[in-house]
Amino acid sequence: MTDDEKKTRHRLSWARLALCAFSGVLAGFVSLCVAELVSAAVRPQASPVVAVGGAAIDRTPAAVKDWAIRHFGTNDKLFLQLGILAMLALFALVLGIVALRFRRAGAAGVLLFGIVGAVSATSRPDSTSLADALPSVVGAVAGAAVLYVLVGRLTRQAPSAEPVGDEPQDPPSGAGWDRRGFIVAATAAAAASAGAGVLGRTLNSASGQNAVASRNKVVLPRPTSAAAAVPKGAQLRIPGISPFTTPNSSFYRVDTALVVPKVNAATWQLRIHGTGVRRPVTLSYDDLLRRELIERDITLTCVSNEVGGPYVGNARWIGVRLADLLAECGVKPPSKGGTADQLVARSVDGMTIGSPVEDVMDGRDALLALGMNGEPLPFAHGFPVRMVVPGLYGFVSACKWIKDIELTTFDSYDPYWVKRGWARKAPIKTESRIDTPKPFARPGAGTVMVGGVAWAQHRGIDKVEVRVDDGPWREARLAAEDTRDTWRQWSFPWEATKGGHTLTVRATDRTGRLQTDKRTHTIPDGASGWHSVVVTVD
Repeated sequence: MTDDEKKTRHRLSWARLALCAFSGVLAGFVSLCVAELVSAAVRPQASPVVAVGGAAIDRTPAAVKDWAIRHFGTNDKLFLQLGILAMLALFALVLGIVALRFRRAGAAGVLLFGIVGAVSATSRPDSTSLADALPSVVGAVAGAAVLYVLVGRLTRQAPSAEPVGDEPQDPPSGAGWDRRGFIVAATAAAAASAGAGVLGRTLNSASGQNAVASRNKVVLPRPTSAAAAVPKGAQLRIPGISPFTTPNSSFYRVDTALVVPKVNAATWQLRIHGTGVRRPVTLSYDDLLRRELIERDITLTCVSNEVGGPYVGNARWIGVRLADLLAECGVKPPSKGGTADQLVARSVDGMTIGSPVEDVMDGRDALLALGMNGEPLPFAHGFPVRMVVPGLYGFVSACKWIKDIELTTFDSYDPYWVKRGWARKAPIKTESRIDTPKPFARPGAGTVMVGGVAWAQHRGIDKVEVRVDDGPWREARLAAEDTRDTWRQWSFPWEATKGGHTLTVRATDRTGRLQTDKRTHTIPDGASGWHSVVVTVD
């Protein structure tokens, strides 16, 4: 064999290896697209990426979840899905290379990934049927078949060319494998799977249209007890300060749902049952609309909010008093002889959130909320119904897409977050934040307006103080208070001098409790510490 022939064979070997790797990636693509189509016949949450992603979230340590929220914010789920797809592509690429020498083993590897997806789908808290395994299984079978066929084209001898007369013909291009057959098979597989994926995505999107239509039909009644008008002085006219009312589009979203549930209000039901419930009840959305509704301004805070973080927002909610519903079912708080001390709310996506019954029934405006800032709840914030309890972090109160309320005890049941190391009870801590100037800002010398927000829901804010560098604490001017369940804006005119400075804020709530300077992480019951920003005055 000449040197040129050796070089040619070497190049062809590398080309075939690259095509095998491509075949693996294409097989993975086929698997996902076919699974997407099958999931349209089951439910969108059963697709492999969603199922595996949900399982990954469930098994991720709390500290890692907290890190992801801190660094990626509301895009944490997008990064998780992209990570899963990247790992799948790498896995599929390796399987394609393995299949060059071990064809059946490569195909079996694709089937193995399907088994992982099937187990993940059926083990999710919201899974109610073995049918959830079908998308992963069918998709894996299709992908394995494609990989087996494509690698076969790369290892099969191409048909020899017929001689013309007495002249021998050159060997077919590809030297030992069916290039034409491979191209035809790969093109057909890519086109068919892409069509299946687009059709599946379209059908899955259409499945939520009934929910969208049901939301569009909702006309929220006028509340029996309307919220008082926000005091004129509650919103300070300071550029950069958070608006008193957070728009729905800007309101933070922190949850574990990779796919936002779209629930049809026309078929939605809420069941209330459990320990101490003398009269269990099942309610429809219309049942709630016909009840007396109250409207309240309430600030919500996520337990994943770091000191100075963005996961806090204020909205005007309309809904049904939860305490009234529980009382009608015969429920009593422990202080009045009740046997249940924990209310476990279950979401349509399988989330479980436990709230102290005593807090829910102590007179605060705990709601089954139907509306947010004058419109039906957005899907991302829990349509058709969610819980809102002032004074408690969201992970122990703010169940979205709620479908079930069970009365039980803290000793007998640990909800989702408690199983993962978070606290059973978590009243919101007294906190404050500097909104302006931003960290590392470069304001000019002279009067600089420092401003921000402070919150201590269900206790209220009594005082805010600001310190420049290591100087004395000086009292800031508080904006008008709406209610003790909302945050409160504050401002402080600072006579800034040139150079680097550190601004620090702290608050005192209505009970006289001073915001602690002790820095703690968000786990297990919320972050604490004073918020500071470093600026350079020019």
